[in-house]
Parts: sequence; structure tokens; C-alpha cells
Amino acid sequence: MTAPVIVVDATNALLGRLASYVAKQALLGHDVIIVNCNRAVLSGNGAFIGAHYRARRARGGSALKGPNFPRSPERIVKRTIRGMLPYRQMRGTQAFKRIRCYNDVPEQYASASLIKAGKEKPIKTMSLEALSKIL
Repeated sequence: MTAPVIVVDATNALLGRLASYVAKQALLGHDVIIVNCNRAVLSGNGAFIGAHYRARRARGGSALKGPNFPRSPERIVKRTIRGMLPYRQMRGTQAFKRIRCYNDVPEQYASASLIKAGKEKPIKTMSLEALSKIL
């Protein structure tokens, strides 16, 4: 028996709200595919967001030490979702394996019905694509 597949479009979605929704669906046993991760947004001033994420990346040491924080948008989304899962327990590990993130729409999901996770925001936002360029 296969789990139901949910395809989520992350365009203009706030990262935290997107991550909490996806984490909950993965814990419920759904396979979750997130497309357009580079178009997800963070709310706030871009300078402060950039400084915060640069500090998170600077905490990591060399390649052999941690914590390692990703630079690419799809890996930032996946790392944020991991923070909302009990990934050190078996059910959290299995839920984390059910999540796939992509910066664009792969061919096999082009015809799938997408769940729109976001809309235009009347506040200051910064896309993950812009954030990954300054990291």
C-alpha cells in the first residue's frame, strides 16, 4: 500500500508556515513533494535575515565538524522542516524520508495538482533564492 502523495508549490509561501504544514503531513504518513523551493520567502528586513543566516553558517567548523547549515534553497527548506520533526526518533526519521524538495517542477509532477502554499505578502520579504546568493 502506497502513501498518498501531496505536491506543494512553495511560491510566495512563508518558510516557517510551509515547514510546519509539511512536517505535520509527513508525520501523518503522506509523501510530500515541495516544488519551487527557491521562491519561498522569509519575512523581515533582508539585511537582518542575511546576517542571521550567515551567523548560522559560521557556527559550523570544517567539513568534519558541525553543525553544518546548507546554502542552497531546497536544502534550507528541508533543514527547516527537520527542525519541526522529532528526527532522532524512528517516526521522525521515517517522516523526514518522505519529504522531497526541488527548486523547480520535475517532469513527473508537472501534471499533478499543486497545493498553493502562499500568496503575495504586503510586508517586506526575501526569497530563498536571494538569501542563497548572499550566503
